Amino acid sequence: MILRVSEEVFPETAQKMAEELASAPRVKALLILGCDGNGWTRTHLNPWLTALRLPVFGGIFPQILADGRNLEKGCIVAGLFHGVQPLVVTGLSRPGNDFEAILENAAPDPQLSGKTLFVFVDGLSRRIGPFIHALFNTFGLQPNYIGGGAGSLSFTQKPCIITPQGLVADAAILAISEVQSAIGVAHGWFPISPAIKVTEARQNRILSLNWEPAFTAYRRIAEAHSGMSFDKTPFFDIAKAYPLGIARLDAEMVVRDPIFTEYGALICVGDIPEGSYVHILHGNTPSLIQGARLARDTALAAYSGEREASALFFMDCISRVLFMGEDFEKEIRVITHPPCTFGALSLGEIANTGDAFLEFYNKTAVAGFLGDPNES
Repeated sequence: MILRVSEEVFPETAQKMAEELASAPRVKALLILGCDGNGWTRTHLNPWLTALRLPVFGGIFPQILADGRNLEKGCIVAGLFHGVQPLVVTGLSRPGNDFEAILENAAPDPQLSGKTLFVFVDGLSRRIGPFIHALFNTFGLQPNYIGGGAGSLSFTQKPCIITPQGLVADAAILAISEVQSAIGVAHGWFPISPAIKVTEARQNRILSLNWEPAFTAYRRIAEAHSGMSFDKTPFFDIAKAYPLGIARLDAEMVVRDPIFTEYGALICVGDIPEGSYVHILHGNTPSLIQGARLARDTALAAYSGEREASALFFMDCISRVLFMGEDFEKEIRVITHPPCTFGALSLGEIANTGDAFLEFYNKTAVAGFLGDPNES
């Protein structure tokens, strides 16, 4: 892998880096991660993305991670030494889309055992949950999955998925690669409430908890624990410290991030199934840092490539940055692993751990060690 990083916002800089790496003899595909703060549009990117001679995939995220820092502006271009088969799925919010049929008909290589599947989705799409379920039902646990939700902290949906056809919105890109990998997932949040039943929900909207309006039940617990009031404090300033955890048998809870409330409902990043049980969670900087360390250590222990890993690809939730503030640099120091650590701070994270269901997470650290092929 060859990595190029720039803090410049100019699309011409990204174009120059991409074209340079595309001409390198060993490079067979390009991964591009950009910051929402760059202000990139289709007009900026599509002419040269569609002209690249190699497969390209990636996304535009609230922040990126490189050179031991989280960056609000700039981009990363990675030249991969393994070939990639890209697959674009559009209309992630469209109710009528049968994602299993789309994946079965369009997947270029249904045999994914031992491969790595990079998955980037528009993090503000409304049917991410059904798409992730269809992905698992189609490919199972054959590959290692890693990726996350692209998009903007403005929570305004706009084109954010980088594909060979250009920049697109309300879509996902799958990049099937033979790169050897190992994945670790952890978060560091802990429950402060008993289990609460989700008695009414529609996709990412929780309408009621234990048969009362969802926000009413949520605020009672969050306000009592925090000593703060939603009447005096913006919703997200409190909610960023009080995510929801979906109970899983014999597995760490899947975290969901409430981002705002509307007519008594809680609007989350990602689906919460009706009938499931959730806990309200809390954490602190040490517990979250320990979660990130555990994700890295789990991935490192699972890596069995013939050569040492060439990079640690790290997907972390932007809301962890908002929660920890300047202390987030401590998490970066903990997870940084030579020779190369890079990634994105996302609107939700996508991964499996090899022995569990594929999930769309929030407020979670996902670490993936990647290997290069043996040939020189």
